[in-house]
Amino acid sequence: MIVKTKKLQGQVAIVTGASSGIGAGVAKALASAGAAVVVNYSSSADKAEEVLKEIKGEGGDGFTIKADVSKEEDVLRMFSETIKRYGTVDILVNNAGLQKDAKFHEMSLEQWDHVIGINLTGQFLCAREAIKEFIKRGVSPERSLSAGKIICMSSVHEVIPWAGHANYAASKGGVMMLMKTIAQEYAPLKIRVNSIGPGAIRTPINYAAWQTPQAYNQLLKLIPAKRIGEAEDVGRAAVWLASDDSEYVNGITLFVDGGMLLYPGFEDNG
Repeated sequence: MIVKTKKLQGQVAIVTGASSGIGAGVAKALASAGAAVVVNYSSSADKAEEVLKEIKGEGGDGFTIKADVSKEEDVLRMFSETIKRYGTVDILVNNAGLQKDAKFHEMSLEQWDHVIGINLTGQFLCAREAIKEFIKRGVSPERSLSAGKIICMSSVHEVIPWAGHANYAASKGGVMMLMKTIAQEYAPLKIRVNSIGPGAIRTPINYAAWQTPQAYNQLLKLIPAKRIGEAEDVGRAAVWLASDDSEYVNGITLFVDGGMLLYPGFEDNG
């Protein structure tokens, strides 16, 4: 029997798109909470190895694996390798995502397909394989009160329309309904599925939004908390959703946005 000293001790987590940004922050947070972490990447091997090095430097465990989450064969290989090394998977963080921005009337089919393929189809493929493993193993109380936990990385843009980003906003709206549907379907098997909806987080994907003081100050008009979020803010939320502390939480989007969804344009009475 495992005597837990950390919330996620003895558990195994796959974090997709974990070589930088939010994914790296979540991977390190889960590792700090005791999980062995599979650091997935699609192209940045060096950055993924840096994340793993930091995890191991803090006494954690894990490995890196290259996989394009939009490709079924890559996802199957990632789960197979993880189960071969650790015996099972307890936690999936469906984080991999990207933007290919364009005005809608100028958006190419390639831009649409690429974003939907990674941001939505990738979450479907990974969640499907995770659920197969959760069903196979069932609940192991010494590991967790749940058979398995999936955290989908969504966005405030599952709620807020975003001109010039139709493919991205559509993908996140899809993630929201995917999450809720499988949460409903598999709750009787004690499989929990939730989302995190980040707002403006300091990552490479939104560098242009905060790279200059002028851009940063303009961005803060959208955030009642008057600061940009950090990857660590999302990491702490992920640990909570992955732990038994949230055992009765299923099918929600936890917005980590500094209040961006509070209609900050009405702060001064509109």
